[in-house]
Amino acid sequence: MRKKDIKSFKELLTNQLEVLLSHADDTVSGMTALKENFPDPTDRASLESDRNFMLRIRDRESKLIKKIKKALERIENETFGICEKCGEEISHKRLKARPVTTYCIECKTKEEALEKALGI
Repeated sequence: MRKKDIKSFKELLTNQLEVLLSHADDTVSGMTALKENFPDPTDRASLESDRNFMLRIRDRESKLIKKIKKALERIENETFGICEKCGEEISHKRLKARPVTTYCIECKTKEEALEKALGI
């Protein structure tokens, strides 16, 4: 992969990481600063539902943050864009769609087919 492409992926991943980390800070400060107490049970239930939804989103973002950090490590180790399973280069098109990927499309397709067959 060309250095120009690596640099653009590094910038993309770094920007994505910064955005996700700022969201996490907003969630923590928003949940600790506001202690609302609604007398109406429906309002309380709605607030709890919203908080649970927000926490689920942040949990998914937390997992993405870990994947982004690992992708940035792979860039530093010069293994970014190499499939962990077969060792072949991951297509530029796939990396653009999912820059945190560790498998080429063929290996990922096989893995998903196996998971489907095993019912995982």
